[in-house]
Amino acid sequence: MKTVRQLLYKDIVGSVLLVVLAFLSLVFFNDFVDEIDRMSRIGAGAGKAALLAAMEIPGNFYTLFPIAVLIGAIFALARLAQSSEFTILRTGGLGPARALGLLARLAALFAVLTFVVGDYVAPEFERRSNDFRAALTHDASQIQRGAWLKDHQKVDGEDRSYSVKVGRVGGEGELAGVVIFEFDPQGRLLSRTEAAQVDVDRQGMWHLQRVKRTVWDPGMPAGPTPVGNIVVSEQELAALDWQSSLHAGVIAAAVLPAMSMSTLELYRYTRHLSAQEQSAQAHNIQFWRKALYPFACFVMVALALPFAYLHGRSGGISIKVFGGIMLGISFVLLNNVAGHLGLLKNWTPWVVAATPSLLYLGLSMAAFTWLVRYR
Repeated sequence: MKTVRQLLYKDIVGSVLLVVLAFLSLVFFNDFVDEIDRMSRIGAGAGKAALLAAMEIPGNFYTLFPIAVLIGAIFALARLAQSSEFTILRTGGLGPARALGLLARLAALFAVLTFVVGDYVAPEFERRSNDFRAALTHDASQIQRGAWLKDHQKVDGEDRSYSVKVGRVGGEGELAGVVIFEFDPQGRLLSRTEAAQVDVDRQGMWHLQRVKRTVWDPGMPAGPTPVGNIVVSEQELAALDWQSSLHAGVIAAAVLPAMSMSTLELYRYTRHLSAQEQSAQAHNIQFWRKALYPFACFVMVALALPFAYLHGRSGGISIKVFGGIMLGISFVLLNNVAGHLGLLKNWTPWVVAATPSLLYLGLSMAAFTWLVRYR
């Protein structure tokens, strides 16, 4: 069985790597051409464009890898079937259940690789790419990935609500361009605090630096108050601490595009949105899609396995690979359509994320069972 495992794994892994390399080369060339056009306008040169295009490789790898697994596995298994090697393996004791188990182990390794790249490598490279592009173009809008956050606290037994504007998150996790608006239960503005830089610790304590604070008299009577009767005080402070339920993970997640968040960041942010009674449907769907995406490798391998049971006369390898490409494209399309429909119809997020994979897994198992019994 060790020899059989080595034979299957060597052929499949080699084919998958070949397909991944082909896909990434094509996408890199397209990204390079686009970056050349952008960089030529600021005189940055081809080297900077190539570096920016290279920083997109981890994200492209994460997106394309499950499809590459499908095409590579189909190519390897169809080639074994055409040369009758897989038939020999079957007569030597490689039953359907054992073959499925062997490929499931390989799919688990592919899934782990997809998870690591998608949660750790790709987000980091995307952030560095955005910062590098902003430094080249001297365009602050490239890094001003700002966000508005909400928080609720009790101060002296009274509910207070806060609207927090975060301009951007620096490379070391520090916040810049922070403005905090404080409101009383009647919705009246109590204070405005602006800080040039903020550090947030693990307990949610905000350490504000170079602070400008404006306070409106909290003792104002309810209802409209003449402007001349409002007591306003202003002060400038070198530092100020503010306790909040907004910890660093939530803030970092809020300023990032949903596609570039890790699974944990998405989870934390959806919990924060729910706690603040904000709409979290879009991020919930994205969280479940992100969490379940590595398991698409199991679906892709399961879709490829029936091709090993097709006789060589059932069509050439090129036709089978083309069929695999069509299956992969249809899976991606269904996955995207399901996400949009789930957002519009307000469907259960995990059902929206899991339905395409379960549908294609059922299709592959039905085809596999039919081929084993009747072919």
